[in-house]
Amino acid sequence: MMTENVVLPERQKKPNWLRVKLPVGKKYTELRGLVDKYKLNTICTSGSCPNMGECWGEGTATFMILGNICTRSCGFCGVKTGRPETVEWDEPEKVARSIKIMGIKHAVITSVDRDDLKDGGSIIWAETVEAIRRANPNTTLETLIPDFQGNTSQIDRIIKVHPEVVSHNMETVRRLTREVRIQAKYDRSLGVLKYLKENGMRTKTGLMLGLGETEEEVIETMRDLQGVGLDVLTIGQYLQPTKNHLPVKEFITPEQFKKYEIIGLEMGFMYVESGALVRSSYKAHKHAK
Repeated sequence: MMTENVVLPERQKKPNWLRVKLPVGKKYTELRGLVDKYKLNTICTSGSCPNMGECWGEGTATFMILGNICTRSCGFCGVKTGRPETVEWDEPEKVARSIKIMGIKHAVITSVDRDDLKDGGSIIWAETVEAIRRANPNTTLETLIPDFQGNTSQIDRIIKVHPEVVSHNMETVRRLTREVRIQAKYDRSLGVLKYLKENGMRTKTGLMLGLGETEEEVIETMRDLQGVGLDVLTIGQYLQPTKNHLPVKEFITPEQFKKYEIIGLEMGFMYVESGALVRSSYKAHKHAK
């Protein structure tokens, strides 16, 4: 059975439920001013996140480390692919300073994949968490990590600094993984989440819908995630970054997103955020509690 979705003809306008409200509010205005004044780098602004106003209003922001060039070439992602720049070893202190200036209560840290580095970037990851802890002892943290090619010694560096939440995105169902996440593996990502959970972490992952998956495949993926003890699941609509990326096959209806939320909660996930505009860091502050 296919999902109750709207098939997307070529160049069809986005449905009404995908309209994004302009960010507003006193807190957003204040933070936007600080970001511009101090030239702070948040993925919220560089990625034009549709939830930026809401998240900033709740004191949450997302920061990307280890540069903006990825060693992988996923079919869905707008981040540049190529040879990354040299690691900036003072980056952890810069991120910690940005969080302090902005007065962030909950910070989400993410990164590009750095398969070019022997440590996969895990040393900078750990040092960033430690720097944030020193400068912002009351700030809670979520680390949205790459798979580190399944290298547990690299993942151990994340576990050792113990952020409140550790997230690693599955992105899509098993059948579509090779096309959507070209250098990634479905079972390897599941294994990363399982290893994190077995070592005491609160775990989280995100799925994008609208790439041609069926309802059965989404539910199968949810069962796989439940099987490795996942705590938090986010489900959102895939939107094509450029014409060179994978096309949107379907726009998922709000009713279908709600259905997945109900199914997920019934399965026993601690939190399920499911909606067209939901992104990995949506309502992230509450997932740390």
